[in-house]
Amino acid sequence: MPIITLEGPKITDLEKRRGLVRELTDAAVKAYGLSQEKIIVILHENSREQVGVAGELLIDRD
Repeated sequence: MPIITLEGPKITDLEKRRGLVRELTDAAVKAYGLSQEKIIVILHENSREQVGVAGELLIDRD
């Protein structure tokens, strides 16, 4: 079973989150030739307080 893990900012719109999972699943089905039931998608959502770039937290870059 392929597992797709995506790290990124929180998606507050539930329909957009559903769409993302659907599109990732569809791409994996096409690439692997497996059924949707075999594809696992895990979203790791990170707030701006938990991500640093160039030595700074994203929340401090605003």
